Amino acid sequence: LSETGFGSWAIGGTSYGAVEESDSLGALACAEELGCNFVDTAAVYGDAERVLGRFLEGRRDRWVLASKYSGQPDGLTSTLDAQLRRLRTDRIDLYQLHWMPREDGARLWDEIALAQRAGKIRHVGVSLYSAADIDAALAHPLIDGIQVRLSLLDPLPLLRRLDAIRARSVGVIARSALKDGFLAGKYDATSCFTDANDQRSGWDRARVTITARRADAMRFLARGTRTLHAAAVQYALAFPEVSTVVLSAKSVRQAASNCLAPTLDALSGPELTRIRAVQSDL
Repeated sequence: LSETGFGSWAIGGTSYGAVEESDSLGALACAEELGCNFVDTAAVYGDAERVLGRFLEGRRDRWVLASKYSGQPDGLTSTLDAQLRRLRTDRIDLYQLHWMPREDGARLWDEIALAQRAGKIRHVGVSLYSAADIDAALAHPLIDGIQVRLSLLDPLPLLRRLDAIRARSVGVIARSALKDGFLAGKYDATSCFTDANDQRSGWDRARVTITARRADAMRFLARGTRTLHAAAVQYALAFPEVSTVVLSAKSVRQAASNCLAPTLDALSGPELTRIRAVQSDL
């Protein structure tokens, strides 16, 4: 599994602004050329699955494909079948629930087990949001992998459960490492998001200002050939428990930056110590 994975939320065109399909296909091709072999998507990511289906035709075996069930009213089995058609494939390598079910999840797990036996999915995962979610996921025997946010600005909940994750030996997909682009060095307190297809257009000025201020506290990590963007990616990968970090890209340039980030000046021990100190002050 490649250290950096391709997060397809942005190429869906409904969460981080409109995108040309040719740009999305170019970004995916660039990522593949630079060694990326993992892509994460979901039916709720706009056109992402359809675009991926077009891209993966003829190269499916080069990629580890992950998607998700997000509680669609048609149910998991019907949703999965529709996803397989859009993705132009007969299997999804990692099929994730977009949340961690509790008492009401028995039927979902039964459907997942049936789909796995039928060969429609290979491994089972879940996208998590809290330490309690991680606890519940680690206790479930069907789960092979978890997806959790992890960034310089969001070390929790992962840090609270590293020992348990290590003991259970599940795969870990880190998401949101660039904190909506603010850790890519692209935005500041004056940034405005006017595209209605960009979920950040709903942010109020206070949220933009606070996020920018917190990101600025990590700018000391940009030095030499290493950008803040690269440092943010390297931070997520500094945890041995993390299998891959998924990063969105809407262009060849963004895909290249994501895939090359781990190769730039590595974070040092003293820098990791300083990161922890800054995190405790934020």
